[in-house]
Amino acid sequence: IGNITRKKRMKWEMIIALSILAALLTRIACIQFIQGEELQAMAYRQQTLDRKINPKRGTIYDATGKVALAVSATVQTITVNPVNIAKEDKEKVAKALSDIFELDYETVLKKVKKNSSIETIIKKVEKERADVLRVWMQENGIETGINIDEDTKRYYPFNNLASQVIGFCGSDNQGLDGIEAIYEEELKGEKGSISKMTDAKGGDIDDTQENYTPAIDGNDLVLSIDSTIQGIAEKYLEEACIDNVCTDGGNIIIMNPKTGDILAMAGYPNYNLNEPYTPNTDELKLTWDTLTTEEKSTNLQAMWRNKAISDTYEPGSTFKLVTASAALEEGITTTDKEGEFNCSGSIEIAGVRMKCWRYYRPHGPESLRQALMNSCNPVFIGLGQKLGVQTYYSYLNKYGFLRKTGIDLPGEAKGIFLAENKVGPVELGTIAFGQRFEVTPLQMITMVSTIANRRNLCTAKNCKSHCR
Repeated sequence: IGNITRKKRMKWEMIIALSILAALLTRIACIQFIQGEELQAMAYRQQTLDRKINPKRGTIYDATGKVALAVSATVQTITVNPVNIAKEDKEKVAKALSDIFELDYETVLKKVKKNSSIETIIKKVEKERADVLRVWMQENGIETGINIDEDTKRYYPFNNLASQVIGFCGSDNQGLDGIEAIYEEELKGEKGSISKMTDAKGGDIDDTQENYTPAIDGNDLVLSIDSTIQGIAEKYLEEACIDNVCTDGGNIIIMNPKTGDILAMAGYPNYNLNEPYTPNTDELKLTWDTLTTEEKSTNLQAMWRNKAISDTYEPGSTFKLVTASAALEEGITTTDKEGEFNCSGSIEIAGVRMKCWRYYRPHGPESLRQALMNSCNPVFIGLGQKLGVQTYYSYLNKYGFLRKTGIDLPGEAKGIFLAENKVGPVELGTIAFGQRFEVTPLQMITMVSTIANRRNLCTAKNCKSHCR
């Protein structure tokens, strides 16, 4: 009976041992063949300390290719490897870093004492201040644990010039608005790195070399904007807005009608690209500290907004050019036929009497040229009726009012019109002299340039004459 019991026990011990062995083999196979690559990568990350090197962002030039509107200056980023700083030196290092870079001592000390491989102390430091740290390290015999790496900082030499076109970058050099955002891929370049092997705690291993992978700088960009023309446009726009008390500001666009190049796109008020989060008006500065976070964000978005492409407005009598050009193209009228039209002060459309702005003293007999000079509503209302809804809307489409122009800037809007099937005689009459719909300033200058370009539609081009 004893032998039988012993045999059974041995049998179960063998079964258990084989089961454990099978489980171990299965686990080893899983680690080796299924999780092998992932674990190997994790081990490499754990044993490797990487410090990123930011590339130099591409320069943005004006149309001449010589005037830099956005450049990247060389600065320094300061990091520490807490595990490589001796315990007795941690407070001394924290005090030096906080004093040199005017940082909070307790915050810096907490980073220096952390049980981690790397901590960022400060970014975008000027070389002169970083040199002070280099001298301190030499004088105090600190050779490891503090890293001073080259970085770049975006800088705009002309401050406010074309601010709502160029846009700006964030603290990580990523484009956040305007040209900087829309051409992020071309401008940003590729990051480099400095890597070295570390021990399990993240400390340095003697006799190991750093591996240096250089950063690849971004491409330069040449705009169609001419800095001289842009500066003149901004100067006189500001004067006009102040003199005429334009509370909503204003904008100017200057386009080359032969090419569609935007030579200037000015907005007022604008803002300082080097301080994009600083209020841009005296009124806003006075109340800034009393605003909520949401209110500040709303005001900043309005400050950055490029109204020339993002805001729509009712164009009024300037739109009579569309009606006149369509009528001429369709052969409904000619330019200088004396007495072809007669302004009696109003015109009746579908039972509705629509007045001329000078109804109290009618213009009388007019040619088309004279009607344009006089901005005579009844003439263009009548031409709109002769063209008809379908034909008129075909010209709206040809001029690009029913779609975006496709300019390479973020936030473009398009015209706001009634659906064609909802336009009756009265609605067509108001559209014909520029009311009851909205367009963008960019759409309007595109239309005028198309007429100047002898009916060849201009495609607005504000950027990328070329990359280099």
